[in-house]
Amino acid sequence: MSIGRASVLIGAGTIVSRLTGFLRAVVLVSAVGAFAEAGNAFAVANQLPNNIYAIISTGLISAVVVPQIIKAAAHDDGGRAFVSKLFTLGTVALIVTAAVATVAAPLLVQLYAPEFGPDAKALATAFAYWCLPQILFYGLFALVGESLNARRVYGPYTWAPIANNAISIAGFLLFIWLFGQGSPPAAWTSEMVALLAGTATLGIVVQTGILFVFWRRTGLHVRPDFAWRGVGLGQIGRLAGWTFFMVVASQLAGLVQSRVLSQIPEGDPSILASQNAWLLFMLPYSIIVLSIGTPYFTRLSEHAQADRDDDVRADIGTSIRTIAVFIVAATAALTAAAVPASRIFTDNETQAVAAAELLLCFIVGLIPLAVLFVIQRTFYAYHDTRTPFVFTMVQCGLVVVTALLASWLVGADVLPVSSLAAAVALGQSVAGIIQLVVAAWLLQRRLGDLRIASWSLAIGRFLLAALPAAGAGWLTFQLLGGIDGWTVSDKFLGALGAAIIGIVVLVVYAAFLALLRAPELSTAKTLVRRFLPGRG
Repeated sequence: MSIGRASVLIGAGTIVSRLTGFLRAVVLVSAVGAFAEAGNAFAVANQLPNNIYAIISTGLISAVVVPQIIKAAAHDDGGRAFVSKLFTLGTVALIVTAAVATVAAPLLVQLYAPEFGPDAKALATAFAYWCLPQILFYGLFALVGESLNARRVYGPYTWAPIANNAISIAGFLLFIWLFGQGSPPAAWTSEMVALLAGTATLGIVVQTGILFVFWRRTGLHVRPDFAWRGVGLGQIGRLAGWTFFMVVASQLAGLVQSRVLSQIPEGDPSILASQNAWLLFMLPYSIIVLSIGTPYFTRLSEHAQADRDDDVRADIGTSIRTIAVFIVAATAALTAAAVPASRIFTDNETQAVAAAELLLCFIVGLIPLAVLFVIQRTFYAYHDTRTPFVFTMVQCGLVVVTALLASWLVGADVLPVSSLAAAVALGQSVAGIIQLVVAAWLLQRRLGDLRIASWSLAIGRFLLAALPAAGAGWLTFQLLGGIDGWTVSDKFLGALGAAIIGIVVLVVYAAFLALLRAPELSTAKTLVRRFLPGRG
């Protein structure tokens, strides 16, 4: 499958997945409250298995397994023995991890939310008992999905989460119908907990099962194999060592953030609001960066495996410029539409404005994060996980320092507690920018001239077009009534308003790119046409 067709398949699936994910989040907020204690309790509990999923998906699997499966394809058996051993080892590790984590649910809740009140902490623990078994299914989902990607079977991994979202939406709506909305922690019964958290876990189980239906397309016949020596698993262990420590560092930084946010009282944006702002932030990243970057990573890994460094450098420049022409537009659109977009996940206009402040602080780091995706995965293509560990440690250290600084400023009455979540988000964005600078410098030392000036100039050109585009979007928001207008009066009207503002931004952005005669505009047009009906 070509890069273009794979990007379209992944991008289309990601769009539908994210849209249904948005609807899921809207229904969840309606059930538990955007800034309420019960919502934050569920957010903490449901995030626990996601933290383990982050270790597996963005760490071990993406960094190590994809290149190793590509390499194993050259074995006499086409990689069958390698994948069998890998899946057996992975499944055993996941079962043990899920069991231990579930037993330790009270300790994990205390660790991540020490400032919760007794009722909120008890509710979060009850949720966690239902949610933590998701670790097994998240892990299998990542392992099978990335294996499908490595064999150029791109669609199922992107489209399967839609089933998860559909199940969750149905379950959350049933919850609202049976039990109502916005119950305080002390009023929650075991039936309420089981329905809400059980539905979330059932969705993950179905999502994972769907991938196994498509396994035959890989051409691999996997069987249990407990002989874990002799097919290169030792090398995976050495590579995964650095990846493991890197992701542990990231999780520790996230732990500090969670502990800081747990002190925020009900009524101000806290853990659930931060997760929903991150969901908005990740929408363009998922649609644009992952849909374009994932196929490029497969090709880049093949070039790196063949020691074709010139081709790797070309892949880096091409992928960054292609990703950037879209991600800069998305940054401008999301900035202009921050308030109506935030209204989607809040209960009133005041909450929307507070959540928009949080979202804007995340947006500061969107473009750097997109470029870092390419830089980081280039190291992975060369089986180098040590260097990403180095620049990730820099980022994690800064995240911890900025989160603790924000907490101290609140304690010193310098920063209002209502802005604490936004300050934590801004600290994360600043840390990401510094991480990118360090990562690019280290990659240039390894590969030689990355032509940084070339793709930096391209990004600058995109930003020049984005400034008037964002201004036009903000003017549109004001003409629609601003914070007192209809775009902030309701969740679904907020989505409509954000879409209108986004369209204005994109039209103006494209017009200014044309005026600047940006060569990347033709590439962007080609990719966009692939999404349109009847286009190939």
